[in-house]
Amino acid sequence: MPFNTDAAAHQIQDRLKSIYSLVHDFEKKHHFSENNLSNIIKTHDKLSPDDRVTPYYQQKLKAIYIAAISDATSEEDILRKSLDKINEIRFIRNERRIQARNAGNKETIRRGALMKMLLSTAQTLPIYVGKSIGAKAPPLCGAVPAEPTYVAKMGDMVAALVKGSEEEENWILAEVVSFNATTNKYEVDDIDEEQKDRHTLSRRRVVPLPLMRANPETDSNALFPKESIVMALYPQTTCFYKAVVNQLPTTATEEYEVLFEDANYADGYSPPLNVAQRYVISIKESKKNKGQS
Repeated sequence: MPFNTDAAAHQIQDRLKSIYSLVHDFEKKHHFSENNLSNIIKTHDKLSPDDRVTPYYQQKLKAIYIAAISDATSEEDILRKSLDKINEIRFIRNERRIQARNAGNKETIRRGALMKMLLSTAQTLPIYVGKSIGAKAPPLCGAVPAEPTYVAKMGDMVAALVKGSEEEENWILAEVVSFNATTNKYEVDDIDEEQKDRHTLSRRRVVPLPLMRANPETDSNALFPKESIVMALYPQTTCFYKAVVNQLPTTATEEYEVLFEDANYADGYSPPLNVAQRYVISIKESKKNKGQS
């Protein structure tokens, strides 16, 4: 079914209006939240360190803390709804772009602009925030792999194992066009504008990239341990190569420091290079994929 550009624009506008409304709701909730936090501070200020907390103040503080927790929960709910709307807009835009490409309206992105776009999408990848203390990071958060039955959606970025012109196999950065449940195969587009190739691949040749970043300060278990063998996107390229994790990110905005396997160096590894969480994954290296190009 052809994709209706006007309908897509209308859907995006609807979601933008929803986000606008949610932001205003958040501001109102935050105002009440600040009042309760101020009341907590004022109540504590009335008590000296040596004072015994009377039943009256115990009840008063308990009531204010309960209200503050309720406020924070409401704020969290609004923020999560806003993020859901943003993800819906991203999906609609991906769908519109892919449908336009299928219709022959291919956009051309220069190499430098493509590299900047890939960096930007990695830096703006949502950070996972658990709904409760100790909540386990979900699949496709940082180093946590997808579930075996997971199917990547249209527009999602993946690592794809493809054959080159000389029959060599390489892991490339690609974008999902569709998935055929009958054949159990993906159609993906090479993200490299110079290639413009479309590939039909089995699921074992497609590895979904993380959909969320892991925060090292709260979910360090969702990061690859130091000295892990991984596949990482070599800087300024659109290909994944075997590497060793040299340093982990210490904040949600930092990148991994990795050593790429490279026979051009005496010790067999490149100097340390930084790679964003989104482009560091655990996949098997093709036997024919042994170096950089």
